[in-house]
Amino acid sequence: MASPKQSLDEKPVAEVLYNPIPASLVGLTEEDKHMIERRLVRKVDLVLLPIVGILYILNYIDRQSLAVAKLQGIMEDLNLSTQEFATAVSILFVGYIPFQLPSNLIISRVSRPGLYICSAVVLWGSVSACTAAVQSYSSLLAVRVLLGVTEAVFFSGIVYFLSAWYTKAELGKRLAALFVAQQLGNAFGGLIAAGVLKLDGVHGIRGWRWLFIVEGVATVGCGTIAAFILPEYPHNARVLNQVERDLAVYRLEMEAGASEAHDNTGTWAGFTMALKDPKIYVFIFMQMMAQAAGTVTNYFPSLVQTLGYNKTITLVLTAPPYIFAGFFFMAITYFSDKTGKIYVFIMGCIALSLGMYIIPIATLNTGARYFAMMLMPAAAVTPQILLFKLLNLHCPRPIVKRAAGVALMNSIGNTSNIWASYLYYAPPHYYAVFGTMCAVVVVFAIVITLYGIYVKRENRLLEEGGEVAQRACKHGITQDQLDLNWRYVGF
Repeated sequence: MASPKQSLDEKPVAEVLYNPIPASLVGLTEEDKHMIERRLVRKVDLVLLPIVGILYILNYIDRQSLAVAKLQGIMEDLNLSTQEFATAVSILFVGYIPFQLPSNLIISRVSRPGLYICSAVVLWGSVSACTAAVQSYSSLLAVRVLLGVTEAVFFSGIVYFLSAWYTKAELGKRLAALFVAQQLGNAFGGLIAAGVLKLDGVHGIRGWRWLFIVEGVATVGCGTIAAFILPEYPHNARVLNQVERDLAVYRLEMEAGASEAHDNTGTWAGFTMALKDPKIYVFIFMQMMAQAAGTVTNYFPSLVQTLGYNKTITLVLTAPPYIFAGFFFMAITYFSDKTGKIYVFIMGCIALSLGMYIIPIATLNTGARYFAMMLMPAAAVTPQILLFKLLNLHCPRPIVKRAAGVALMNSIGNTSNIWASYLYYAPPHYYAVFGTMCAVVVVFAIVITLYGIYVKRENRLLEEGGEVAQRACKHGITQDQLDLNWRYVGF
């Protein structure tokens, strides 16, 4: 037990004493608690979300720079074939995929996850800047693998980090804000690239090399600054006062299983619990389908180039679809949070994606094709947001298990970026990739429908109570969740 003099700031998350009713909240009315809760959520939104958003914008700008560099001469300078370029795109995930799980297990145990994340930001910014120095295909592959390793910390870590701050009614919009930042990164990446083109030849350096230098240096700088101001866990966040800290922890405990919020479950135990939960495997498969559909963003400048405009106009035209996607994310997640529904919105996006994949196969009409491109990022990426929300709601505790589940889903799901990269050939129709994506989203629809039937059956077991409800514990539900009448939601 910590000594009375030990500050909460000094204690790792697993060592904070669990108290179902913190002393600072005793005597407060529900109205008082509601006012304090609104204040703390607003405060966290104003501090945490802008920092995370900026870092994620930089994450996607750095990751998508290679797609932009294709339009600026990297293939000619390094003598790359179409197949070699596809390998350079996909090999990032060779480093990215295997390091996500150990990273998320680490972040669930460290007392300063914000510093851990920001350190990774500085590392990947440095590696990205080094891409400017590559002189051959092999050196490009080496840098891309290292970029994947350093970026592996960020996304799964941030999803876990946000779930440690927000309730299920709040999480969807915050995940949407994260994906809005992703799309802004894609949009600004094209606009920044259009501006950096003007540096082509300055000091004898090609424009695509300047692109990696400028973006890499900006990432290192922002990561360094963020390390000093990004909040940590609710129980030790200096941005909150003591009452706000206690309420921030208490509301999450009451929602997801009280004694689990600060449990002592070991890292390996949490990992094995995730592996034993059949739901995790379903989420992994659904994420593979969603990520496959989302690979359109990896090649979006090349898709827009088929409209026949010059390089600068092409890069500018990549921005509106991503900006629209940001508004789309916020609208869908707003209604998802408000209604508590997830399945219906995923199915709507799947139906929309199907139509948008058929249009470029069927016609070369510029207006029709750009209309499809306007909707592609929004329809393809939104299901990923909702899947992360669904996993955090269906597998909330223990926290190490949740962290492992998020990392497994995102890392293995990202394997789709490897094989799908080799389908983007034969423009302008891209029959192979769009035909495959049509099949992918149909399979996705079938699987999530079957999963919905399964969780509704589990809810019926929980409603019956007694020994019947105990059977649900074999499928990843804790005793504390049973005691709090926890249910699967979203369907």
